[in-house]
Amino acid sequence: MAARTIAVSQPAGVSRKIPVRQITSSDLKQSLSDGWRDFMEMRGDIIFLALLYPLIGIVAAIATLGGPLVPLFLPIAAGIGLLGPVVAVGFYEMARRRELGLHSNWPHFLDVRKRPSFDEIASVAGLLLTIFALWLLAAGVLYVALFGWVEPASTGQFLREVFTTERGWALILIGGIVGGVFGVIVLAVSVVSMPMLVDCNTTASSAVRTSIRAARANPGVTLRWGIIVATLLVLGSIPLFIGLAVVLPWLGYSTWHLYTRLLDRSAIPARKRTS
Repeated sequence: MAARTIAVSQPAGVSRKIPVRQITSSDLKQSLSDGWRDFMEMRGDIIFLALLYPLIGIVAAIATLGGPLVPLFLPIAAGIGLLGPVVAVGFYEMARRRELGLHSNWPHFLDVRKRPSFDEIASVAGLLLTIFALWLLAAGVLYVALFGWVEPASTGQFLREVFTTERGWALILIGGIVGGVFGVIVLAVSVVSMPMLVDCNTTASSAVRTSIRAARANPGVTLRWGIIVATLLVLGSIPLFIGLAVVLPWLGYSTWHLYTRLLDRSAIPARKRTS
């Protein structure tokens, strides 16, 4: 079924909003298929493996050094997806160039910094980092509420407490619900805004508002997309996050194709289809 454009009416004197479309599950499947094709042709795994090693080292350090940071191991691991849109901007740039028929190789991965809206991209990235920090704060408060200020004697003891006690399962359940709320917020804020800022010269506030409108126009499809993203991220994190070398590039390219289906891009006046 073809995507249906939703006309947006607004008062005179107000800048015209970019029309968003209603899409279906078939658009999700096609976006994933197109994203996989891009991944296989542009091979994001090689460079992304290099980026994963520092991440793995940081998480491993928190997990093995012990001390007060140990309870943040699981929230950090679970919260990687909240920062996915920040990492994915390079893949959006690669997908944009491929769409235009421009030559693309891995130096172009960093060309996103040359885009007219790069400062606005940094602003949205800062917003997502703030949300990630709030998620860690919420996770820390929840841990203290259930376990008190007691510092785990070791990582092993902490994991046993989490997975074998009632308060540990409460931590997992409530933490999962709270994390899901943060995930929905990040999804609504970024699913359109980050690729839109790579694609055209606009403001961060306009891109975020457009992203939220697109998510609100497609609540069921957006929720399914979030579940797909979360599931792939979990699978990619096993074992030792190595699978993210495939999952994150794939999702990055797929999100670009989803963006092209969610917006009527011909109505973006500041869009610059140049190299």
